[in-house]
Amino acid sequence: MALPLLSYGPTSQNQRVVGYEVGGDEQPRVFTTENLLSASDMDGLIWAAYRQIFSEHQLLKANRQTILESQLRYGQITVRDFIRGLVLSETFRRYNYEFNDNYRFVELVVQRVLGRDVYSEREKIAWSIVLGTKGIKGFVDALINSPEYMENFGDNTVPYQRRRILPQRAQGETPFNLKTPRYGAYYRKKLGFPQLGAGLPAKRIPDRGRRGGDPTDYRDLARLVIYSVKTPPATATIPEDFLAAVPRRR
Repeated sequence: MALPLLSYGPTSQNQRVVGYEVGGDEQPRVFTTENLLSASDMDGLIWAAYRQIFSEHQLLKANRQTILESQLRYGQITVRDFIRGLVLSETFRRYNYEFNDNYRFVELVVQRVLGRDVYSEREKIAWSIVLGTKGIKGFVDALINSPEYMENFGDNTVPYQRRRILPQRAQGETPFNLKTPRYGAYYRKKLGFPQLGAGLPAKRIPDRGRRGGDPTDYRDLARLVIYSVKTPPATATIPEDFLAAVPRRR
């Protein structure tokens, strides 16, 4: 017996604020099949769908879903079906589901599919229950078939990050595919990702003065630079088999 979706209340995030502003570079470009005029327009729509669903470092030629692209080009599926296929693809599952817990995976998919952040921890828990009881397909179907998705994107529009800016802001929010890294904090700690500059000793360079650009004035400084490069901190070393340390779902 499937559990009902846990109720949660929406909050006043950017996408829920009504505003009137002149379009600009910060405003998202809407890609839809309702106004396609050429094959290049379809190429741009497909590329926009990949950028919305996948992170920037996952946009590789080998990860393209050519069968889904062909079906979309010939009108056999809608844009909504194309988005569903990308989220349910083996590539998306391997890069996002297997290396994250349910809560983080829910946050990723809500951002990419509904174009907004999760409202609260309660919403994250609610969709995590759906993911745990119905699996990935049931969870994705519930999101894409939801009234919120249909009202904002429908069958023909690629999802986008809704209302990245408010009128009083000079710069918009960071896009979701750049804002949320692939690994959560737990997995980054497990892998031992280094921090730039960690462990480097602070060295004070003596002030010897300059005598018309004499190279000997910079000899000691050059030795310090060479020394620091040859002896990097131990925390900056990533083992070759670091992926083996990442817990995977079974």
